[in-house]
Amino acid sequence: MPDGPDLPGPPPGAQSGSQIIERKLATILSADVAEFSRLMNEDEEQTLRTFRGHKKIFESLVMTHHGRVFNTAGDAILAEFASPVEAVRCATDVQSALRTRNEQLPPTRQVRFRIGINIGDVMIQGQDLLGDGVNLAARLQTAAEPGGICISGSVHDQIRNKLSLSFHSMGERSYKNIPQPVRTFSIVEAEGGAPLPSPKAASARQNPAIWVIVALVVVAGIGYAAYAIHQRGRGEPAPAATAAAPPAPAPSAATPPAAGNSTAEKAPASQSQPGNVVAPPAAAGDAKPVAKSEVTAAASAPAKRPHASATVASFDGVYSGQVCYGGTPKLPRHCYDAAGTVLGGKLTGQWDMPGGRGVVMHVEGDIQPSGDATIAMHSEDQDGTRVATINMTGAIRDGSLVASGKFERGRPASLDWRLASQSAK
Repeated sequence: MPDGPDLPGPPPGAQSGSQIIERKLATILSADVAEFSRLMNEDEEQTLRTFRGHKKIFESLVMTHHGRVFNTAGDAILAEFASPVEAVRCATDVQSALRTRNEQLPPTRQVRFRIGINIGDVMIQGQDLLGDGVNLAARLQTAAEPGGICISGSVHDQIRNKLSLSFHSMGERSYKNIPQPVRTFSIVEAEGGAPLPSPKAASARQNPAIWVIVALVVVAGIGYAAYAIHQRGRGEPAPAATAAAPPAPAPSAATPPAAGNSTAEKAPASQSQPGNVVAPPAAAGDAKPVAKSEVTAAASAPAKRPHASATVASFDGVYSGQVCYGGTPKLPRHCYDAAGTVLGGKLTGQWDMPGGRGVVMHVEGDIQPSGDATIAMHSEDQDGTRVATINMTGAIRDGSLVASGKFERGRPASLDWRLASQSAK
């Protein structure tokens, strides 16, 4: 039989099954559950129930943000988005929604996702996506803290001027089977000021020396502030004047507050020891003795000191309590502990934000003689970038500093502190 006509070969790039490999650019979100093996070993059934509930919320939010879940395996979820902005919004909404659910569980039973996001060229295989773009998203996920989000530099470049987020640069990191180092960022604060766990804050928590140094600095600052308050209340200019005070009997005999002591010698003896000068302001949990002492000292001392200053000084001390952020349609209400120092009509303080973000909150305020307070709070990233601002008004009444206000984007915030009490020595 004669040979038939030659048939054309497969088109270039086709596989043996005459399937052309299609490629596209996509934003890939990769997520898995932190410590999933431990959770399953401790209680399989409860872990699966919690995971399934979390997964439904996860998949629903992916659809809300115009994404598509293209693969799941065990505790892993892979989703694609046409827009990096929508992918990151979806990730922050997922972590916020799941944090609310996890707060109802014991800390050791919480099912927390780690999320990584990357933009890359991917290959299409049916409903699945393959390639380095997917692999890198999975590697970024391993760099995230439980409940946190890590993104590649390419994603950061696309969203940094479009979303009100705070980022921590983790530098160029090398990942398994990825040939080139990758610029990596963690999201430390979502829109509205909601904190997210960050590797930067976690590393600080793992170094006890950092917290020892912080504690020493705080204690030294409080002690110095208390000593300064005491010296100003007595109208004495320097520690040397305090040491020279005991030999002069006339001022101690003429000072009415010493009448509360059983002997006339007790007042100068306590004033002559610098180690004890912290006691008067530390005992200011009851504000009346401090106010009475300062006003009496101002009246008997030759230095000119207006009555209004003595009134302001009566508010001096260390205040501590809670700062709370109100709930929004996307973010739950949450509170954390903080503290500040009032000295001479000025409120100051700073603290590391809880939850593992690496952001530092600063507070400044003016306290009027009437007790009315105007307070400004702002948070800063490690490079000094201001990432959130809160303006508040309130007042100090009966040893309590209470104020309320809003973030720049409208989320409500409040502060409820009490004058800290310390035992006098």
